[in-house]
Parts: sequence; structure tokens; C-alpha cells
Amino acid sequence: MAVASLTLGPWRPAAVVGALGGGVSLALHLVHGHFGLGILSGAVSIAALLFFCVGGAGAVLGYSGHGTRRDHRIRRWARSHPWHVAAVPAAAMFFSDLVIRQLLTSQGLFSTIWTGLWHGAVVAAVVGVVGSVSAARR
Repeated sequence: MAVASLTLGPWRPAAVVGALGGGVSLALHLVHGHFGLGILSGAVSIAALLFFCVGGAGAVLGYSGHGTRRDHRIRRWARSHPWHVAAVPAAAMFFSDLVIRQLLTSQGLFSTIWTGLWHGAVVAAVVGVVGSVSAARR
């Protein structure tokens, strides 16, 4: 159900936010004179973090759109189980960050795993807290 609820999230706006955030990060590093694959991996990682935070938060908030009756049941389930939904984008963030850093940097495996874990924890915290606060307000 958590994966199904995420398919109803606002993924296009999330992609725009992620691209803007990653672009700003890359531009800031380039302005400061830092060059290399490390800054590229950092910018892509920030873009992914923003993408998963916005998309996951939109999914638990019940991103408004027209859907079927089944979609409404999934949205209701997502709003009542925000931490279950938060686990999916958090896991996706962990694995994408792991791949990004292994391909673009010379970081060791344990350092990459640690970075991926805390980035995934940030996504889980944002999505879970947004969903919990939203549910408490209803």
C-alpha cells in the first residue's frame, strides 16, 4: 500500500524542485571555484533528497488531483499511515545516494552507506512529520 500511495504523489513538481535545488547547489560550488565529480555528486544527491521529500510529502498530504475511487482509498490509507509511506522514499533515497556516490566519488563503501543512511533518515523524517502533523490537524 505504501508504494501504491506514492504513485499518487506530485512527482512532476518534485522533479522541478529537485532540479532547481541541485542546480543551485552546483552553481554555488562552481562560484566558489570548486570543480570535480565530488561537487556533481553532491548536487545530484541534494536534487534527489528534495525530489523524494517533496514527492513523499505530497503523497501523505493527499496531493489534490482527480482520481478513481480506488485512488481515494489509497490516499486515505496514506494519510493515516504516514510513517509507512515515509519508509519508501527514504529507502529510495538511500539506494540512489549509494549509487550516486559510488559512481561519482572515490568515497569508501562504509562512508557512502553512512551518508546514504542519514540522507534517507532526513527524507523519512520530513515525510513522516509532514504526514503526522497533517493528520493531527484533521
